[in-house]
Amino acid sequence: MFDKIDQIWKARDLRNNILFVLLMLVIFRFLAHIPVPGVNAAALKNLFASNQILGLMNLFSGGGMENFSIVMMGVAPYITSSIIFQLLGMIVPSIEEMQKEESGRQKINNWTRWTTVPLAAFQAYGMITLLRNSSAGILGAISPFNLFVMILTITAGSIFLMWIGELITEKKVGNGISLLIFAGIIAALPQAVQQIIVTFDQTQLFTILGFLVVAFITVVSIVIINEGQRNIPVQYARQIRGNRAFGGTSTHLPIRVLMAGVMPIIFAISVVLFPSMMAQFLIHAKTAWVAGLAQSTLTLFNNQLFYGVFYFLLVFAFTYFYTEVIFHPVQVAEDLQKQGGFIPGIRPGKNTSDYLTDITHRVTFAGALFLGLIAILPLIMRYFTNIQSLTIGGTSLLIVVAVVIETVKEIESQLTMREYDGI
Repeated sequence: MFDKIDQIWKARDLRNNILFVLLMLVIFRFLAHIPVPGVNAAALKNLFASNQILGLMNLFSGGGMENFSIVMMGVAPYITSSIIFQLLGMIVPSIEEMQKEESGRQKINNWTRWTTVPLAAFQAYGMITLLRNSSAGILGAISPFNLFVMILTITAGSIFLMWIGELITEKKVGNGISLLIFAGIIAALPQAVQQIIVTFDQTQLFTILGFLVVAFITVVSIVIINEGQRNIPVQYARQIRGNRAFGGTSTHLPIRVLMAGVMPIIFAISVVLFPSMMAQFLIHAKTAWVAGLAQSTLTLFNNQLFYGVFYFLLVFAFTYFYTEVIFHPVQVAEDLQKQGGFIPGIRPGKNTSDYLTDITHRVTFAGALFLGLIAILPLIMRYFTNIQSLTIGGTSLLIVVAVVIETVKEIESQLTMREYDGI
């Protein structure tokens, strides 16, 4: 490990890239502690601590939402915009064709950035309205001008974070958006440890030890599943041109267990949050049946059993859905056939695509089941320990481990490239 660190430090451009990324993360955490004026910070933290839905929103905002900071929406609007265009790529043939070309992908990236602006403004207005309607006294009376300034400030903060995320990605030491979420999760760790120490009781010793064991097993499981893959053997036909022979090699096609990554959880959270957010808006409606329906919705989603089952099923279903989005067996089968490759014992063409589809579905089942269990792990731990501060954030652990693995691989690939170049 120390040899790798020494190599990184001696590679000047890589060292500068890593230092730049660290500086951007420090700037992000600094902005996350600059609150928008006129907020009761203590009441806001109590609200987020007692509401699991808002806790999920705070997770994907990078931790800035519970401070009502100028970057309170985090990269959530950008993620939402990206999801919209990924879904449009499945529905609109012209966008699907654009995704296959570099110039088309650049256009879609520009559209994604522009769409982030109104989404950030809308989400900022929604969160401000939600906090104004709450009974916790978080926001006082706000004039129309102050409301406009608050929305403008929060929107600018989200766009600034989007820009920082893209700058980080350009340095090729990890995905910028993932690293911003990662930084928010890690920043909350000291506070969680402090809360455990303050509320520590000797009778909780075995519970805490059990918690640490479960956390360790969870991290190991995430690494194994994240790196797990099914290797499908591929043989390339031997071709003779003149006096020279080409092909005839054997390789494999990797089918990853967790091909969809953390995107199914992000999709599921978006769906879980929508009914609760709408109910929060409508709970003070003047129409009795609308207010009653909103209250019933909130009561239903506050039921731990319903929330856990619904969340698990959504993650499970979205894992299959997103795998279908990013992996196309028909296209892979066509590419293999064009390159003279085939799977031993399987006919090229439709038989190959059907075989790949069957393998992908079976492998994805394990990944979907794992992601679903990770998503509801906090609820399981809360049920068995009944200690709020010991709740394991399964989603948080998954993101942290996945980002660390991805970043390490990026840095190792940079070092390997320099070895080949003789740098």
